[in-house]
Amino acid sequence: MAGMIMDAVLMLLLVAAVGYGVKLERKLTALRAGQLAFAQAVTDLNAAAGRAEAALATLRASGQETDLLHDRIIKAREVKQQLEALIARGPAPVARRTEDEAPAPVAATSSPIVVTEEDDRARRMAALAERIQGLAGPSGGRRAAAPGRDNVASIVQALSAGRSANQTAKQNLNAARRNLDDDLFAA
Repeated sequence: MAGMIMDAVLMLLLVAAVGYGVKLERKLTALRAGQLAFAQAVTDLNAAAGRAEAALATLRASGQETDLLHDRIIKAREVKQQLEALIARGPAPVARRTEDEAPAPVAATSSPIVVTEEDDRARRMAALAERIQGLAGPSGGRRAAAPGRDNVASIVQALSAGRSANQTAKQNLNAARRNLDDDLFAA
């Protein structure tokens, strides 16, 4: 009988051990699932950190480009002010009418007359040619345009006189343009 009591106690202990093993298996299964979820979360966090580092590097590069662009804008504004000062110091174009030139008649139409740049330029060139021919002719009045070489010589003479007056201003403008190009495209 002592053997049976020992067997019964041993059976009870074995049933308790099996129950505890089942309970422990459930806990271990939950722990493994949690560990896999944690590993996935760590992987996602690592990928997010990599993306954040790349975005931060891009942001730094953009900040440097912004600083460079800001410096170029400041230099461009300075050059613009210099150019405006040079233009202000240069001779202003004077539009004069000769006594013979009468204002263009305005046609009575319902729509306004539109003068294109080509028409305006052609009118100015004709007026210039008349003035040049008037300078080359006698002072008492206008003479008929001399054929060939005389017209060319008077035009070249008038143009060379106008060029010498603006030569310094052109040199300053060209120097300012070169400086602007150098400053803007130095990077």
